[in-house]
Amino acid sequence: MKLLSFLVNDEARVGLKLDGGVLDLTAAGYAPDLAATIRDYANAKQAIHAISRREGLPLLDAGELHYLPPASSASKLLCVGLNYKLHIEEAHKAITAAEYPKEPILFSKFNNALNAHKGAVTLSPNATNYDYEAELVIVMGKGGMDIPKEEACDYIFGYACGNDVSARDWQKFGGGGQWCLAKTFDTFAPLGPCLVTADEIPDPGSLTLKTTLNDKVLQNSNTADMIFNCAEIISFLSKATTLLPGTVIFTGTPEGVGMGRTPHVWLQSGDTVTVEIEKIGTLTNLVV
Repeated sequence: MKLLSFLVNDEARVGLKLDGGVLDLTAAGYAPDLAATIRDYANAKQAIHAISRREGLPLLDAGELHYLPPASSASKLLCVGLNYKLHIEEAHKAITAAEYPKEPILFSKFNNALNAHKGAVTLSPNATNYDYEAELVIVMGKGGMDIPKEEACDYIFGYACGNDVSARDWQKFGGGGQWCLAKTFDTFAPLGPCLVTADEIPDPGSLTLKTTLNDKVLQNSNTADMIFNCAEIISFLSKATTLLPGTVIFTGTPEGVGMGRTPHVWLQSGDTVTVEIEKIGTLTNLVV
């Protein structure tokens, strides 16, 4: 299922994306929000299927919705850096003496950074070198700690497109050169457009993903280039922190980011940046 969250008259609704549009599950009598759906998917799935089989229910135009992040109540936004082989090479040239990590490199974003499909990415006057990063995002469905790698994918609720927007000058120089601060400015974690349940993506390790800036494709890769796959990331993170239902995990970006280009390509006000991932959809944001 492709589930999404959106606003109608300042009320958060849950929607089911179908071929012909979006079914407003809340208007059809489905009360729980998307966070509740994630926590109790076994029962929610039955209720949603029952509603979707009703005849005569109107469908909304997906292009007209006011989207919300599909994991807006996440208590943790965990992120993995330097997780694509070819990205390691461009990072080595541009920002750090990067080598293949022996374990996932972790940083975090905060809830203030969450943004939605069609939401504005706001550039702060306190930095200048703003970059895009297309990422496959995991949303956890079950909580756990010390999760075995062999069982890790059973804990996943679903996947979304993500954009790890980064202030490279803060990451390298300003703000003490700290990754976390450079990546958690307000609006710097666009997520969406929907949350695709894990049963629709049995192999997250073979998905094409790309970034288009305005009309130019700048990232075009595949999750097969990951150094650590989704199961390995989940298992590693759960050794140190309990992964709760709804936890968001950004899994890293491939090559083609702005800092790795000559000349550099930084986001500018008026740009439109789109992240597209196979089987999930497109996440588009205007830069302001």
